[in-house]
Amino acid sequence: MEKKFRSSCLIASALDLIGDKWSLLIVRDMLMHNKKTFKEFAASDENVATNLLSSRLKLLEMLEVISKQKLTNNKKENIYLLTEKGIDLAPLIMEFVIWSDKYVRDYNMDMNAFESGKISKDIVIENVQNRYREFAREVVE
Repeated sequence: MEKKFRSSCLIASALDLIGDKWSLLIVRDMLMHNKKTFKEFAASDENVATNLLSSRLKLLEMLEVISKQKLTNNKKENIYLLTEKGIDLAPLIMEFVIWSDKYVRDYNMDMNAFESGKISKDIVIENVQNRYREFAREVVE
């Protein structure tokens, strides 16, 4: 993939690839809610436009963050699964959760609660990743 990056900064370069809000929300939906079809993503609370959803799924597939495949018993519908590269975004998603719980609640009192002090974030990340891997294995069997 030929991509023009804004700078040599590690953060800016990652944001050039996956820094839009829709890409990270798709990864969140896959990791946290086991979503796997276009219809499931489109039904998310954030109401992504279907043209944007389609383009983000294609981008994430091109970046090998997700894979697209058909189920053996349903050749019509595409399913999307995170690759290991995508699963490795779990710590980033967790840091967003922790930061948002700490600082964004003042602006959005309706946000979900997160009990960051009650359990190690590393354990939460590992559990999320392992649960997703198990889910993905079951989907393709």
